Amino acid sequence: MPSDQPSIIRLPGRRAARAALLVIWAALAASATAGFCAPARAEEVGYKLTEPYSVEVSDVTARVGERAVMRITLHLRDGFRVLEAYTNRVSRFSSLDGGVAFADKIVNGTADNNTLVFAVPVTPTAPGRHPINGVFRVGYIEGGDQMVMVSVPLVAAVIGQE
Repeated sequence: MPSDQPSIIRLPGRRAARAALLVIWAALAASATAGFCAPARAEEVGYKLTEPYSVEVSDVTARVGERAVMRITLHLRDGFRVLEAYTNRVSRFSSLDGGVAFADKIVNGTADNNTLVFAVPVTPTAPGRHPINGVFRVGYIEGGDQMVMVSVPLVAAVIGQE
């Protein structure tokens, strides 16, 4: 196909040309070494494959304007135990649509046999399902002598009935 235009790729400037060459070089280097690098295991880079805890929470249903209690349980797995000297708590409550009132800003947990129990008072202010969230701040002991404090998200719902 004859054309009046030469088939040349034009880059807008030297910086763009250098950037394009750098991208091409990086892609070639990555593909050339892909078979030689063993992937790092999660434990080697500091990630845990399973969390040391599990959270149990159920949606709460109550009449609009009536107070209800959302019971939340955080279980620690074998090999971990509750750091009772720490103020284990859930706070920073919010409702996506503002349809829930929270009686307390902070609710402390009670330790019971390697489990933390939280009783969060809530009041639906409008009918319907209202997503809520908050943040647990809990401490536990790992391996017998290492104290760990973590933030864990709380996600649940309060259902208001008329």
